[in-house]
Amino acid sequence: MTTKPLNAAVLPVQSAPADTVQPTARVTIRGRAKTSRRFTVPRSVRRAAGPVGLVLLWFLTSATGVLPESVLASPVDVLRQAVDLTKNGELPSAIAASGRRAAIGFLIGATVALTLSLVAGLFRLGEDVIDSSMGMFRAIPWVGLIPLFIVWFGIEETPKIALVALGVTYPLYFNIYGGIRSTDAQLVEAARMMGLGRFGLIKYVILPSALPGALVGLRYALSTAWLALVFAEQVNADAGLGYLMSNAQQYFRTDVIVLCLVVYALLGLACDFAVRILSRRLLTWRANFEGEA
Repeated sequence: MTTKPLNAAVLPVQSAPADTVQPTARVTIRGRAKTSRRFTVPRSVRRAAGPVGLVLLWFLTSATGVLPESVLASPVDVLRQAVDLTKNGELPSAIAASGRRAAIGFLIGATVALTLSLVAGLFRLGEDVIDSSMGMFRAIPWVGLIPLFIVWFGIEETPKIALVALGVTYPLYFNIYGGIRSTDAQLVEAARMMGLGRFGLIKYVILPSALPGALVGLRYALSTAWLALVFAEQVNADAGLGYLMSNAQQYFRTDVIVLCLVVYALLGLACDFAVRILSRRLLTWRANFEGEA
């Protein structure tokens, strides 16, 4: 007699229609959709906000007279000078000359840095011979070697290229070397247990582990190449952006000086952007933290 009330109490719960639960779920889902919708500024706009704000501030201070032309030319004058120098061909030829020096110096410095970092990173004897010497030479300001380079190589193109190559060598070497030596020892041991030889270990384990550090070093090296070129082209240059800056300095043409500096900055920014794209292509296998939204 007591089973009927129990069955009667259970049956209404089991036979409850599904419609009594679904509306609550719908409301919850819709509520989440509404709360997840929020306005976000595109990253491209946020990245451009800083430079655009600085240029706008520069324009306003120049237009209102707070920043006189004798101190710094207005962005309008710099833009006008860029158009004039582009039309007469001086600016394109200067960019080509500076780009050639930077490219040759970078290739030489990158070759030297890659060779030394591989020898020092992969072999203990190489580390003992090379790394301490590189640490010692890094303490010497490479800009201070300009007089010595002039004595060694003269005043033609060679000292300019040598200075760029020297500026590129150090950041590439230390980042590649650090990337090689930061390879996980447990990963190396697991690769050896799987039967990988020395060549396979270097190819499939050590070099991929060193790739993120190498790309960071590449970014530093490219920016340093343009920085070194600014100093190098002040040494008896007859072409290039440094040559335009030297001539403008004699006549106090701040518009031409600022224009050359802007071109240097844009070239460095273009190289940095290229390395970023290369990093995304080569490091697709590696999960990175990209910051909070």
